[in-house]
Amino acid sequence: MRGPEGFLLCLLLLVAPHCTEVAAEEVQPDPKTPCANWMGGAPGYPGHNGLPGRDGKDGKDGQKGEKGEEGVQGPKGDQGATGIPGQEGPRGFPGYPGQRGEKGEGSFIYRSAFSVGLTERAPHPNVPIRFSKIFYNEQSHYDASTGKFLCSIPGTYYFAYHLTVYLTDVKVSLYKKGKAVIFTYDQFQKNNVDQASGSILLHLNAGDDVWLQVYGEGDNNGVYADNINDSTFMGFLLYPDLDAH
Repeated sequence: MRGPEGFLLCLLLLVAPHCTEVAAEEVQPDPKTPCANWMGGAPGYPGHNGLPGRDGKDGKDGQKGEKGEEGVQGPKGDQGATGIPGQEGPRGFPGYPGQRGEKGEGSFIYRSAFSVGLTERAPHPNVPIRFSKIFYNEQSHYDASTGKFLCSIPGTYYFAYHLTVYLTDVKVSLYKKGKAVIFTYDQFQKNNVDQASGSILLHLNAGDDVWLQVYGEGDNNGVYADNINDSTFMGFLLYPDLDAH
């Protein structure tokens, strides 16, 4: 095989693959030619439009634009609901004094009062006690000679008495127009000085009289007074009956 036969065999092996590739290329017809494979037809009509594609993703935000011009003021809105009251503010400065008012109807002051004390040691029973020591009797509505207070201004009065009790028991009563209205009794304790007192509110009309007296018999008049012990009787007008003046 090293002679001319071997040379020819090697040449055939090199040429055979090239011929096979050329033959394969000649068999494939061009689809673009009118006579591809000897059966190509005329070009077809354009197809219909396809369906719209899906929306794409949102793009990135653009840059902030410039501020526009101020618009026209709109109409006034409805009144809102009342808000919660706020906190109390600081106290203001005092105002100027006002003008003096006119004189009222009750500007007149009615006065009636007395305060008296006892000077005699043992007043007689069943008669007005005459308190002759005068502490106050500016209107002279108390009569020291009779021991009675005489009402000149109708109204409501307050009366009170504070008596020193010594040597015997005391029974006293306060009278209005000859009738006893309150009673006070104090039992004397031997070798001792005691006190008896009473008070009352009374309405009086003009001309009514009020006084204090011991009631009962001799052993009940222990009302006492000296230079260091007093027995007193007092009264004054609380308020008058204005419709009577």
